[in-house]
Order: sequence, then structure tokens, then C-alpha cells
Amino acid sequence: MQLRDYQNEIADRGAELLARHKLCYLAMECRTGKTLTALACAARHGAKSVLAISKLKAIPSILADHAALNPPFDLDAVNYESAHKVDPKKYDLIILDEAHSLGSYPKPSKRAKSVKAICKGKPIIYLSGTPTPESYSQIYHQFWVSSYTPFKAYATFYKWAKMFVNVEAKMRNGTLINDYSNARKGMIDAVVKHLFIDYTQQEAGFTANIEEYVLEAPMGDWTRKALRTLERDKVLELPGGGVVLADTPAKLLGKLHQLSSGTVIDEDGNHHITDAFKALYIAVVFRESKKAIFYVYQTEAEMLKEAFPKWTDVPEVFQASDDPELVFLGQVRSAREGVRLDTADALIFFNLEYSYLSYEQGRNRLSSKERERPAQIYFLCSDCGIEADILAAVHAKTDYTYQWYKNKSRAL
Repeated sequence: MQLRDYQNEIADRGAELLARHKLCYLAMECRTGKTLTALACAARHGAKSVLAISKLKAIPSILADHAALNPPFDLDAVNYESAHKVDPKKYDLIILDEAHSLGSYPKPSKRAKSVKAICKGKPIIYLSGTPTPESYSQIYHQFWVSSYTPFKAYATFYKWAKMFVNVEAKMRNGTLINDYSNARKGMIDAVVKHLFIDYTQQEAGFTANIEEYVLEAPMGDWTRKALRTLERDKVLELPGGGVVLADTPAKLLGKLHQLSSGTVIDEDGNHHITDAFKALYIAVVFRESKKAIFYVYQTEAEMLKEAFPKWTDVPEVFQASDDPELVFLGQVRSAREGVRLDTADALIFFNLEYSYLSYEQGRNRLSSKERERPAQIYFLCSDCGIEADILAAVHAKTDYTYQWYKNKSRAL
């Protein structure tokens, strides 16, 4: 396999950073070839045995890239949930794909603790198209897993935050808490920016734009009344039996979110499909399109499977098919990363999460350098629910990613 010129140049620079700092962070936008570039970087570093840690759905693609590139090192690829089972002594370099997933704060996640044990004393290649999707504070624990962290002087996030975060006291559900999200990016850059190599889709020569549309589906009268009743009374009796209780602000928001797209879980844990109109809307409006659909709740998947009997959740099967009736169904949290769906005419978000990461990574599943026609992304909102508000909240978070690509060095 022949790498593109920019991948070769980034691999060379990454190998130099590994030699000097034992770390490099490839902050390359989605679909620009991060995995192949990282494998080439590992080869030029002189690695003999490499462990790649990623999401489960991305592992086949990583192994295929390794086979195609055929670098002079052995590779094992595991998902983050299984990483604790590996023997770290086997490897002389670690690749952390979707590294932003290690960035929870103020306390390290179980995932970060597991990865830290594996990475002890080893050089690391970090990969992410969205290094800090919702706060610059997400950078601390990503580097904390490394023995060579540039934040070595700060043993914990709390000590780090005294220097790098504007800590604010805020009320959450009636309790006063410290908010650590407002990090000082200028100060962070001064410490870590030399470890980053960033590259955009535009620089890579992507010509197909992402076109984003918001559609509104008219829901049934029952859904409209149910949303009003639940918001007013904080309790809702379902027609087929079962009660929905929303006795806290968080629970109310969750139940309104579910009902807006036609499903709900009652107090006994039973799952109900309450309104199938969104699924029927897709079936009619996108009748002749090859489509991929992202959902949030599992009951939404059941609704979609009934509406689209010919479906698959295997991206490779969907990619290879020329059958316009075959629909890809994926839960956005598991399908937003490491999955390629660029043979689709349209990607439809059946529902939305309060997550910029799900928004940004998910919408890039249709992007590729080979794609010539626009990537059409649709956000399907009900005419009486809260999805439009969720989308507006997500749009407000975009600066946390795009700042990494703003005013960047043009050293390549």
C-alpha cells in the first residue's frame, strides 16, 4: 500500500517526536487516514511489537490496515474494555485510538487506570480527530496514562487544575459543586502543543462537503399530550399499562427525550414503543436512498427493525452492498467512531445525544477522500419534542474541537 504524501510526512514527524519525547498525538480529522499514518509512524520508530487499543467496531479496520501496509512489526488490536487482559511485557509501543475517550475528569476513569498500567514505560501514539470534544480539561488524563506525561509535575487532576483551570462554583440539582470545565487553553498549549501533529480534511484534499439538514416529523396527538402531561404532572400513565415517573429534573429530561422520538421505559423497566411516526417518516422520505440510521435508545432500534426488515449493523456488509433497501442501523455511541459508511446516500440521526462527540464523529462517517458527492446528514426532530433544543446545545460546544486546528503551524 502506498501512503499519501501527507501521511508519510506526518509519520516522519511523529517518529521524531517519539524519539525525543516518547509521545506524539496525531490530531487528524476524521477519515484522513489516522490509523495507517500511526502504523507507518510506529514502523519508522523501529517498533517490533505494537498494541493498538480502540473501540470494538474499529478493530477489523485496524487489522486490515496492518495487513495492507505490512510493516515490520507484530500487531495486536483490542478494545478498551478488554485491554486489562493483555500482557504489557509483549509490546514496545502502544497506539491509543480515539484517545479522547480517556479524558474524563476530575477523577480518572476505570478505562484510564487500566490503560495507564499497560502503558507504563512505553512510548505512545495518540489518535483522535476530536482531542477535547467538550472541554480542554479532557486533555489531562489522556497524558496522565503515560510515564512521560508533560504534566508530570501535577500528580492529580486537582493539582493540575489549580494552574490550568478557572475553577467555578456552580449549583447542580440544588448542590454547590466545583466546575472544572473552563480550562486555560493558552497555558495548556504552551506545555503540550509541540506533541501534536494536526491535519484537516481540507488539507487532505477532501472535496465533498458535509451538508447538514434538520427535518421535522409531525408526531401523533398522543405524543404531544403525553409530553405536556409529563412536564406538568411529573407522572404519565401509559395506555397499555405502566407508569412513567419523572420526579427529578434529570429524570424528567430523560423521559422527555425518550418520548420525543416515540419510546419510553416505565418504572418497572418495561420498554414501550409509543409512536412509530419517525420511523415511518424515514421510510417514506428516504424511500429511494441508501441510508444509514443512528439511534440512541435500544427500543428505538426495535422500532427501526420493524420499519426496515432488511437491515444490518455490520458496516462492512453495508459498505459492500449496492442494495438500496439494505439499511445500516447503529447506536450512535458505538458507531460514531472507527466505522466507515461513505457508500450511503444519507446518514440520518433518528435521535440525538447531549454530546458534541457523538455529533461530530457521527456526522463524519460519510466522509472520505474518495467521495465526490456531498455527504448529506439529517437530524430528524419531532414537531413537539426536545431534539431541536439538544441539537442547539450540541452546536454550542464545537469550539472545543476546532480550536486544535485553528491558527495551526504549516510545517508540513
